[in-house]
Amino acid sequence: EGGPGFCQFAINNACNAGCDFCNFNLDKLPRKDWIFAGLPEAKDAIDILGRHGVRYLVITGGEPMLHRHLFDIIRHAKGRGMVVILVTNGSRLDSANIHALKESGLSSILISIDAASVKEHEENRRLPKVCEKIRQANGLLRQLRIQSTASVTMSRLIDDYAQLPPFLRSLGFDNVTFSYPLTTLGSSFLGHANSSLVSYTTEELLHVFDEVKKLKRHMHVVNPTASLEEMQRFLRKEPQRFECLGGYKYFYLDWNFLLWRCHYWEEPICSIFDFDDSRRVRDGCTRCMIDCYRDASVMQHVAVSVSDSVAQARQGMWRSAARSLFNRNNLASVKSVFEGLGWINRI
Repeated sequence: EGGPGFCQFAINNACNAGCDFCNFNLDKLPRKDWIFAGLPEAKDAIDILGRHGVRYLVITGGEPMLHRHLFDIIRHAKGRGMVVILVTNGSRLDSANIHALKESGLSSILISIDAASVKEHEENRRLPKVCEKIRQANGLLRQLRIQSTASVTMSRLIDDYAQLPPFLRSLGFDNVTFSYPLTTLGSSFLGHANSSLVSYTTEELLHVFDEVKKLKRHMHVVNPTASLEEMQRFLRKEPQRFECLGGYKYFYLDWNFLLWRCHYWEEPICSIFDFDDSRRVRDGCTRCMIDCYRDASVMQHVAVSVSDSVAQARQGMWRSAARSLFNRNNLASVKSVFEGLGWINRI
């Protein structure tokens, strides 16, 4: 039915960083409100996701490396045939933990970077010496063949995007993915804030997207060009070419085991333990610009279109099948897959 799905599983809301543009910030979420997903429930949830076509599990938080059962969760997902990706601020990436991640079956890691200098990044994160830890970690991750990607939030901490590639390379990265700025979200996910660092006028943000597109000449940028252009259409309030597959192929699961169609949506679909295929949602949504859902939707558009075409042909709906198969957006989707093929294969 259009290829494998992914789920972002926030295994805890606890974080040890103090990022200005995030409500997981250790000063904004009191320790008494920290919640960690239980291991038995996490394993059951992963089994349910696997039965419903989720092949890629993105483990996030908060800071997921604060969870004492992280390695067990990764190991269980790997044992169910999933490709496991970890999102972290890098503060706990010492040698012992990296080897444990490898042994558990981790395939890829995204490490948050906020600026083009050590000083600005560490001041925003309030994690002294974390850049040196990241640099050392990347050396070991490369030896162990765990792909490492810099995850950079578009923010005012970056004055000149041209300075990013040399800085990221100095930390041991050879590719980068950009998170689009978020000031509000409707779900339980707290990776947003009403911060001046991520508040832009439309024209300012359009310019930032242009700068990111230019970076593709100097470093591998994971975000597909077609998706960056789609987000610029979103900002201009122009018709969108690609529906978001959040709720259909992609999901967000929180530490309370509530399953959401994405981070943006205001109501959960259901408890993960009540989920079945009848709960899937596909309504052509293009309400937000959350990169992990919109970028992936662009790349998977062609696979879903082919699946639609086959299903329509089986029902004798030949015109609809032809429209799905020869949709002009399929070519842009194929191009986006080839654009990111090297990164995808390394996962």
